[in-house]
Amino acid sequence: MLSATYVPGDSFLHRARPSIKLLTLLVLTTALMVVPSLLAVGVAAALVAGVVLAAGLGVRRLLALVWPLRWIVLVLTPVQVWSAGWERAGIVVGGLVVAIVAAGVVTVTTRVADMMDTITAGLRPFERFGVDAERVGLAMALTIRSIPVISRTLTECGEARRARGLGSSPRALLVPFVVRTVHHAERVGEALVARGLDDGAPRQPPIPRGQR
Repeated sequence: MLSATYVPGDSFLHRARPSIKLLTLLVLTTALMVVPSLLAVGVAAALVAGVVLAAGLGVRRLLALVWPLRWIVLVLTPVQVWSAGWERAGIVVGGLVVAIVAAGVVTVTTRVADMMDTITAGLRPFERFGVDAERVGLAMALTIRSIPVISRTLTECGEARRARGLGSSPRALLVPFVVRTVHHAERVGEALVARGLDDGAPRQPPIPRGQR
């Protein structure tokens, strides 16, 4: 349940330190928010695609990261066009797709254990302020790891909708997607509890039998 979508390899992306990849991902997503323009989205998309191809991951791997996001594009684009126009829709939806694909590249080339160790090490200095570095590191690693899982779930729900002949029904797509996403979150929570990583709430001492 907690295994990553890591794909073994020996590319420069696989060999790069997780800290460098996570920092680059942070800079990229921050830039997309700070510079909201179609040019910025296009440049970021070209950079991500160029890095993937330069690393030898291939066009197929790049398409495997992009293709599951088609449902996000189909659902969000009409809403954004209606509320803010075509340009804003391109910025918001395009930026989201680029950010998710970039996170997918990090996930594909980085083991979750290495990612968690890197995040935890970076948070160690903040433990003096009450930050639980282990828990925060695990939460962030699982968040990044969950992005391709949720994207794949959305793709599978779309395929199931078409198989039932309900290709134009948003309800037939969104209801099973939400249900399966919640179910995935519950299974992750159960796996964490089974490993002794619960919500951290202090446990109440047992009540003596005579006082029940």
